[in-house]
Amino acid sequence: MNITREKKIERAETLKKKFEEFPTFYLLDFNKLKVSQANELRRRLREKNFSFQVIKNRLALKALKDDYFSSLKDYFRGPTAVAFAADDPVGLAKALHEYAQETKLLRFKAGILEGLYLDADRFEEIANLGSRTELVAKIGYLMAYPLIKLYQTWQAPLVTFGQLLSQLKSKK
Repeated sequence: MNITREKKIERAETLKKKFEEFPTFYLLDFNKLKVSQANELRRRLREKNFSFQVIKNRLALKALKDDYFSSLKDYFRGPTAVAFAADDPVGLAKALHEYAQETKLLRFKAGILEGLYLDADRFEEIANLGSRTELVAKIGYLMAYPLIKLYQTWQAPLVTFGQLLSQLKSKK
């Protein structure tokens, strides 16, 4: 099936908009992934508001931003798929990592995480991070902890004074 030049340009423009719209995307090698497995992965990712798309390497290279081009150019060889995340890059990494562990068929090539280049070695670190909610909760706790300790320190003399008065009252 031959695709017209206009159709290719249209697809490249659509892909370019996607690369610009999503701050995080991961390039994956899906060499041995069957169509049914790819559809299962798409369904799982769609449930979590992520997207997965198999792309033509030449179209992707035309659609990439110039600043991404140099770092990602070498990864567009062989079968390539892109997984996009708008809000939760760690959640997408976890979902992809989980599926790759189950099937042993996906392999992470590289990616862009919130605008920064991410190589294959760092992907597992990202996948093992806590979810966004967990990380925000930890930061909140770490920010509140000194205030809680300060409050307890200020409260300690009053509690001790109250206990002393209680003991004095019980002795009399």
